[in-house]
Amino acid sequence: MKTGGMMQGKIVKGIAGFYYVHVVGSGVYECKAKGVFRKEKIKPLVGDNVEIEVLDEKDMEGNITEILPRKNDLIRPAVANIDQALVVFAVTQPDPHFNLLDRFLVMMERKEIPTVLCFNKTDIAESPLITELKQIYSGCGYPVLFTSAKEEENIEKLKELLKGKTTAIAGPSGVGKSSLINLLQSRVKMETGSISRKIARGKHTTRHSELLVLGKDSYIMDTPGFSSLYVNDFEKEELKYYFPEFDPYEGQCRFNGCDHIHEPGCAVKEAVEEGKIHRVRYQDYTEMYRELQERKKY
Repeated sequence: MKTGGMMQGKIVKGIAGFYYVHVVGSGVYECKAKGVFRKEKIKPLVGDNVEIEVLDEKDMEGNITEILPRKNDLIRPAVANIDQALVVFAVTQPDPHFNLLDRFLVMMERKEIPTVLCFNKTDIAESPLITELKQIYSGCGYPVLFTSAKEEENIEKLKELLKGKTTAIAGPSGVGKSSLINLLQSRVKMETGSISRKIARGKHTTRHSELLVLGKDSYIMDTPGFSSLYVNDFEKEELKYYFPEFDPYEGQCRFNGCDHIHEPGCAVKEAVEEGKIHRVRYQDYTEMYRELQERKKY
């Protein structure tokens, strides 16, 4: 989008001081950030909406002159303006690591970023496994989708969920994230070719967060480095607010400010006993709570 001699776009990748800015309808510009950002200690992030000044139209080079206000940002990975997160785990091979998944969900709840859960590899999974995953997560209020990248099952549904949004995709290795991303990007005729060519020229092969164009105003970000998440930068008393399925029981416990751990007359613990809250989720809650408690001692 052009504004006078300037254009607005979105940073899709940043490597070694260069920022690649995707401008809808024009392509990708290789930009440097103006010195003023360094002076003000502002670092442009992948996902930032920016204003650029075009220096060379033929070689598509420019300067970032302004970073537009951010809706949100994450530290690890360092990204901005995420509309939603897509968490991919396999139904099996490897089996889902619930504690890791629940840590990720807590992290997204804290940032108020909606999350879609995707369980891949249904083609090699037994139905009881699928049923169990549905039971654990259907009560938490997250959209849950079961896919097979191999058989292209539910890929169109997944595309619908991603349309018009910037989505961070995360999950451990070996769950089929790359295969899903390839399917989501297939038949995208936009400027993805020019993006790849331009970025490939910079001979940096280290893995960075990168926004991939899926369609008009639809981007997906592959976020490396989500194998271990430490949720420990807040108070233990806050944790209960990041488990959405606890909400209906808030205020129903015998004690005000109940943390749902060892207090008697706890409505959340009763809901766990009655099967209204899944035991797996509650166990992960208590484990994270104890970690936060331990951290405070040192």
